[in-house]
Amino acid sequence: MTDLLDIKKMSVSFQTEYETIDAVRNVSITLRPGEVLGIVGESGAGKSTIGNAIVNLLEPPGEITRGEILFKGQDLRNLDDKQMRDVRGKKIGMIFQDPQTSLNPLMTIGAQLIETINKTINIYGSEATNKAIELLESVGIDESEARLNLYPHQFSGGMRQRVVIALALAGNPDLIIADEPTTALDVSIQAQILDLIKRLCQERQVGVIIITHDIGVIANISDRVTVMFNGQAVESGDVKQILTNPKHEYTKSLIAAVPRGDRKVERFKSIDYIEGGAQTQRRIDLDQHWLGKKFTQHFSDTAISINNLNKKYSLKKAFLKRNRSYVHAVKDVSLSIKKGEIFGLVGESGSGKSTIARLVAGLVRTDKGSIKLFDQEVTNKSKGKDVIAARRNLQMIFQDPYSSLNARMRVQDIVSEPINYYKTASTNMEMRQIVRDLLDHVGLGSNAMLKYPHQFSGGQRQRISIARALASRPKILICDEPTSALDVSVQAHILNLLKDLQDDLGLTILFISHDLPVIRQMCDRVAVMRHGSICEIATTDSLFEKPQHEYSKHLLELMPKTDF
Repeated sequence: MTDLLDIKKMSVSFQTEYETIDAVRNVSITLRPGEVLGIVGESGAGKSTIGNAIVNLLEPPGEITRGEILFKGQDLRNLDDKQMRDVRGKKIGMIFQDPQTSLNPLMTIGAQLIETINKTINIYGSEATNKAIELLESVGIDESEARLNLYPHQFSGGMRQRVVIALALAGNPDLIIADEPTTALDVSIQAQILDLIKRLCQERQVGVIIITHDIGVIANISDRVTVMFNGQAVESGDVKQILTNPKHEYTKSLIAAVPRGDRKVERFKSIDYIEGGAQTQRRIDLDQHWLGKKFTQHFSDTAISINNLNKKYSLKKAFLKRNRSYVHAVKDVSLSIKKGEIFGLVGESGSGKSTIARLVAGLVRTDKGSIKLFDQEVTNKSKGKDVIAARRNLQMIFQDPYSSLNARMRVQDIVSEPINYYKTASTNMEMRQIVRDLLDHVGLGSNAMLKYPHQFSGGQRQRISIARALASRPKILICDEPTSALDVSVQAHILNLLKDLQDDLGLTILFISHDLPVIRQMCDRVAVMRHGSICEIATTDSLFEKPQHEYSKHLLELMPKTDF
């Protein structure tokens, strides 16, 4: 069978003012029609660079320095800009890693889909609108017709990712390059998307390249896999052979770092294989460090108390009340989280998990119900000495590291901002030392201090966000998908870090994730959410071994399996 894509000894470099960075070195990849190729590796390994190079979307000063990219026998490197624009969308679809930056915030979802349909398959009017509705339904978005008129900010992270996938499918391409396509998706929607991709491969002989850090995705969908490290392909072959009998030491370490879903372990395994100056995590001595100072204030045994919480969002505005349409994001939710506990929230995208996090953090107002932090009522309040003191004890790690970091600030200023605001360091020297320690602790190193967010990969940006959240020494930490953008090795470091800090400092953590194995390893108790309501609250072991609710059983059945 003729190869759909044949990349021969491709190298990509970024020439900066001070050095030349070899992002991809001498990589060769082939892909046949109807085949799924997985590219897996750590953040910064060169995975996304390969995808961007294929469709000529390398950001300056990046350039392909050698090699060929043959698509249906034609070298894409020989095409001019106009010819390449005809290839993108129509022949090669691209699903980018970050849905927030892929979507136009000033256009409705429907307008963006219809525009893409107009330009790629020349369908207009009501036919284009119907096609847009069909695409949204195919990627698992309910009430698709009503949601056409919504803007990207009105969708959850997972729902935005599904819209981006719908955009990539709009032109009926022959090749789809999916850069972390299931990063923000829960297990049920992930299963739908992977089934959709499999069906496209089988029915239309579409070739798919999946770029991911998720070994579970690779195991469930890929025919072959290429393992990337430090810009090089260290191992390639049949997915079953690679995952069950890896040859390269890095591949062995990468697979060993995947969280287990069948039983709970004390700590996550982290990658010990080091090559090319890879950054390792350095543990802070909490007995001597600023982070280890004990709290002198007495706090209630209940860190977070939520009673009868409700929140609605408008889908359709109208003068007459009967013509208005709403989505009930949170319905009569009540729960309590003990001091020092790691409490998990799990459920589908749009189930209300992130809305609860934002309500507790005071970022959105409640419609009804009560929120207390250490017995202090904070519902819809932003003023008052006691309320401000209660709010100061809480920090949040957001799902999307791209939009939560100020692109014009250096990393040292981003991480030190909460230290300056709360005046928790007595001197500038102490503040800089804290920033260095935190950056070392999350695996970036002090060399990152003077750089800007755009100089980092998606996973590295999330590590900056985590360091910033820890900088104010919170007593409550809300983690909204904190490792969704991280490869498994960095995830192991970050989750071990959160466990260490929780143990040493008595942190209370509200941990939101769609990754069920991570939930099992991290949490003491778990609440399962669906359609804004809580289906079940149980200890982690009880939930995974003997779930009571049918929906909980359904989620656990969809948990990706990495064994063969």
